[in-house]
Amino acid sequence: MLSRRWHELTRLLASRWAEGFALFIVRIALAGVFWRSGRSKVVEGTWLQVSDATNYLFEYEYSGVPLPPAFAAQMATLAEFVLPILVILGLATRLSALALLAMTMMIQVFVYPEAWWSVHVIWAALALVLVSRGAGPFSLDAPLALWSRA
Repeated sequence: MLSRRWHELTRLLASRWAEGFALFIVRIALAGVFWRSGRSKVVEGTWLQVSDATNYLFEYEYSGVPLPPAFAAQMATLAEFVLPILVILGLATRLSALALLAMTMMIQVFVYPEAWWSVHVIWAALALVLVSRGAGPFSLDAPLALWSRA
């Protein structure tokens, strides 16, 4: 009796819809980290106007990044707006998550190398789940995949 209930529960938890819900939560978690970071980089009341504080950070605190500081600040800000939106929508999810993983590794290697176990490993794990599994059924990628097969 207990064994049968356990198998029913595991079958339910392994279903496409349960996995889809879990992938949706993963998408929200990963996107939220980068969206909040992007919002902190812009002038309040604007969408993409990089703040003086952000330019200062990229010039002095994030100086290890192997890109010109003004360019790096603008690209990071743009990526932290566009990629989380795509991830939440589940549109080009694997590619967007791969780009967020690349950003995570840039931050890890060039900005905060001591933060792997405290923060970056979690971001990397979330991104890798999306890269390997995709966005799941609750996404724009799902109907596009069906449409492209037809």
